[in-house]
Amino acid sequence: MTVATSVAPVTTRSLPCPGYAAVEACFAPEPICVGRSRHLSGVFLRLCEIDGPLTESVVLCVSELVTNGVTHGMGDVSLRVRCWSNEIHVEVADGSSVPATTRSTTADDTSGRGLLLVEALSWTWGVSEDGRTTWCTFRIPTDKP
Repeated sequence: MTVATSVAPVTTRSLPCPGYAAVEACFAPEPICVGRSRHLSGVFLRLCEIDGPLTESVVLCVSELVTNGVTHGMGDVSLRVRCWSNEIHVEVADGSSVPATTRSTTADDTSGRGLLLVEALSWTWGVSEDGRTTWCTFRIPTDKP
């Protein structure tokens, strides 16, 4: 762990929308932080009683967004995962004002498909106006009798 790596504990508080929890972490821009972000996100989602394919999709998107921050961003990379009763919101920020964009790839390319995966797996995704934060949202299925 470096000085720039810190993790805020999972916090739960009463909000108008019941069932809210969040976790936030800041990592030095090192490849090892991608694995740490996957682990942190997976543990957090299990604490929120979310598992199975939805957890796998969220963790994969976290991995892709953090990888983009480490590879293309500037400075520390921050991760925030928030969970409400009906949705999960993931944000990854870094110091670069260049917004993340999807790109065309060929069958021979070994990288460049991360945001296409995020687009395919999440309900919606986007980039903040200042280009520093890339986010995605997932719907939590509700069991209806």
